[in-house]
Amino acid sequence: MEHVKALLIKFVVVTAAVWVIMGAFYGIDLGEILTISILLTIAAYILGDLFVLPRYGNMTAVAADFGLAYIGIWIVGSAVINENISLGWASFWTAAVIASAEVLFHFYLMRSVFTTGQDRSYIERDPAFSAEMAEETDIHKEDVYTEEEEK
Repeated sequence: MEHVKALLIKFVVVTAAVWVIMGAFYGIDLGEILTISILLTIAAYILGDLFVLPRYGNMTAVAADFGLAYIGIWIVGSAVINENISLGWASFWTAAVIASAEVLFHFYLMRSVFTTGQDRSYIERDPAFSAEMAEETDIHKEDVYTEEEEK
């Protein structure tokens, strides 16, 4: 249920960003805005929020979301938008607004969605620098026995 709630919040944020930039400044129709928003929300939630965010952290996920939004809006927009607009700049500014909102959305995900029943500490550290810890017996104990045996 938490994923559905998070997906709906993300859809509202993405739709608002696409509507403000592409609808208000570039005159894109509501049907085109909704098509872009639905496809972008699903792709960004699966790739950016469920895959990249837990493994690599917030800033990497924001950069991935920016790139995905920029390329996704450009590709989907070239297929569905009928107006003659500068799609590269429209995609860039829309992706910038989405990425700035994603910073806050990722904090929500880390606190509400990813912590249900598990430890959140794995989200914030890089696994390349982690170390395995275990209780060791006295490593010098064998040396004591060998010295006593030699005497």
